[in-house]
Amino acid sequence: MDTPGTISRDDELRHWPGDEDQARAVQDRLRPQVRLDEAGPEPGFEGTVVGVDVAYDDARDVVAAAAVALDDRTRAVVDEATAVGQISFPYVPGLLAFREIPTVLDALARLARTPGLVVCDGYGLAHPRRFGLASHLGVLTGLPTIGVAKNPFTFRYEPPGPERGDTSPLLDGDEEVGRALRTQKGVKPVFVSVGHRVDLDRACAHTLHLAARYRLPETTRAADALCRKALADA
Repeated sequence: MDTPGTISRDDELRHWPGDEDQARAVQDRLRPQVRLDEAGPEPGFEGTVVGVDVAYDDARDVVAAAAVALDDRTRAVVDEATAVGQISFPYVPGLLAFREIPTVLDALARLARTPGLVVCDGYGLAHPRRFGLASHLGVLTGLPTIGVAKNPFTFRYEPPGPERGDTSPLLDGDEEVGRALRTQKGVKPVFVSVGHRVDLDRACAHTLHLAARYRLPETTRAADALCRKALADA
């Protein structure tokens, strides 16, 4: 899944951190490689957009990941894959990517198609260390990524207007780290942030395109259902 110019994913996995200090050092080392100078593909591009999500069974130390590819024009599912593995890192707020990424990478590698965009159920730059799952996954794969989360984590925002497409800044102090986006009229917003190689305007546009009927993007809905099934079958 590596693309030209990216770091070696396999090398990163061989040296996966075992404690919090090592994990934060990895974030510090990889964060400068996040690309913020690309707009990313346009919504409705000719290609596939992939949703990724994970489910846990902490009693068995098992994590299941799903990657579901949709035709970005029609939002029809065209490919899907799952992977099941052992949880490789303890639960630490701000370091959840280290529990999820190895199994997510396995699921992505089993797809027959290379994604034009990856949508993560989580955060990118809207992260205390500006390096959430979407950014981490983007740097490791070289793929354009965005984060679409269900809650604002530790950041503040004013409720966006009531209409579909209304937004408001997601703020850390005076810094805009993402946006609250109303995907359906009268429904709670989602929280969109840049991951890698996509700007915030386009990240919001993609989220709206993929959330044509429900609060959450179809990518997230499909990946959530599939990873839960994979975990139940494991």
